Amino acid sequence: MFVLNLISENMVTRTVDLRSDTVTKPTETMRAAMASAEVDDDVAGHDPTALLLETEMAKIMGKEAGLFVPSGTMGNLISVLVHCEVRGSEVILGDNSHIHIYENGGISTIGGVHPRTVKNNEDGTMDLDKIEAAIRNPAYDLIYPTTRLICLENSQANCGGRCLSPEYTDKVGEIAKRHGLKLHIDGARIFNTAVALGVPVHRLVQAADSVSVCMSKGLGAPVGSVIVGSKSFIARARVVRKTLGGGMRQVGILCAAALVALKENVPKLELDHKNAKTFAEGLNRIKGLKVIHKVETNMVFFDILESINLTAPKLCEHLGEHGILVLPESSCRRVLIRAVFHHQVSASDVQYTLNRIQQAVMGVQCESNGH
Repeated sequence: MFVLNLISENMVTRTVDLRSDTVTKPTETMRAAMASAEVDDDVAGHDPTALLLETEMAKIMGKEAGLFVPSGTMGNLISVLVHCEVRGSEVILGDNSHIHIYENGGISTIGGVHPRTVKNNEDGTMDLDKIEAAIRNPAYDLIYPTTRLICLENSQANCGGRCLSPEYTDKVGEIAKRHGLKLHIDGARIFNTAVALGVPVHRLVQAADSVSVCMSKGLGAPVGSVIVGSKSFIARARVVRKTLGGGMRQVGILCAAALVALKENVPKLELDHKNAKTFAEGLNRIKGLKVIHKVETNMVFFDILESINLTAPKLCEHLGEHGILVLPESSCRRVLIRAVFHHQVSASDVQYTLNRIQQAVMGVQCESNGH
């Protein structure tokens, strides 16, 4: 909150919000679509705009059916609960995955599902042999939980927005089928991966039994996610959504904005990726800073080297004074800084941010030299 207070107190007229791609404001086209949306009771399955979005998303993803849910966290939770109906089931997922770290442990606290983590590699993958080795031997179900599900995340946010290839996902899908398991993909930013790899989005999730797609991240809608899968999966998901309090009646108002996002903002993702790469290249030219991950999509993580007398909170404070919002990100080693690019960040904003970071670094270097 200190950054926001600084912006208010100093009357900054320019704001560059790089905290996340969830911070975008609805466009005028979205607001118009929301105002005129045709609606009905979605809990009863009658909202025409919700049905249109769900049908369109299922078609794009190559699945039979879809379901609009309030958030990506609920989308993932519903998917895990449907695949792991028996309490005490086990899911294999990355140790650096969003489901494992950032979703309040919901699969355990609400679903009674046990997470079995496998190390995420730097590129976001998990080693295939380690995934297979993590599957419990059903002969020992007296003492072990029963493995029922594997979860992937694409793109993998905590690894810097890295992309999982369709070939890799296919191989994980083969492991799942061989052992009678299901495969769920947390595809919060799956469209970013599709654009980055130049691969149709349905190809990326071909091996998956279910996918959760966030409308309010890179696509820029104000609210919601859509989960897709078979008709039987979605029928069960609809019941679980109701149980979790996710039935929202005339939800077509929100789905109308999501339909606009799907139509207008997917082509803009390429520019988001270009801006992220330009930003990363600029950071690497500033002495004392280091970009941590290879930049493939819209996310940049960078570190401040100990050779300069500047901390991540101090840099965030300096940037906040100039209307630039970034997110300190704790790691096991130290605090990194994360910047996420979206369709409401321009190339000019990128250069403005780099200039302000350069000034901050030069300022502490001058102080260290006694100037």
